[in-house]
Amino acid sequence: ARMPAFPCSNEKDRVKAPVKKKEDPSAIKEREVPQHPSCLFFQYNTQLGPPYHILVDTNFINFSIKAKLDLVQSMMDCLYAKCIPCITDCVMGEIEKLGQKYRVALRIAKDPRFERLPCMHKGTYADDCLVQRVTQHKCYIVATVDKELKRRIRKIPGVPIMYISRHRYNIERMPDDYGAPRF
Repeated sequence: ARMPAFPCSNEKDRVKAPVKKKEDPSAIKEREVPQHPSCLFFQYNTQLGPPYHILVDTNFINFSIKAKLDLVQSMMDCLYAKCIPCITDCVMGEIEKLGQKYRVALRIAKDPRFERLPCMHKGTYADDCLVQRVTQHKCYIVATVDKELKRRIRKIPGVPIMYISRHRYNIERMPDDYGAPRF
């Protein structure tokens, strides 16, 4: 008996090519669209309003000390409204890790006027924590001088950034309606 040229050429071994169904043009197409926060329905974030909750980064406190700025007072000078600085557990952990040299920053961070926000995640990398927090809850302003963190926050719509320039606090991406001064 001669061997067939193609051993798998038996009729039963062949797999039928799947028949492509024609798409029905009248059928409703389902698409996965990420849910947009309702607070961004208008041109600006409606969840932002006095008193402002401001998430403070580690280096923002250090640069404020360097510029001899009182955190709460300077924030109020910038926004003309009551401001509540918020410190997450991982920012507090970062300041504690900096050691004795930054004990002034630690004392400022433990100010009773500051609100402490508990963190549920592992590790003390504050940047990821802050980005995740403002993505979930768009009721915060982020105070930072870190270029990398600023770039990440700019990608999130409706989150203003507070930074230090010319020995005072400035705010970006904040509508004029909210009393953010124009420069």
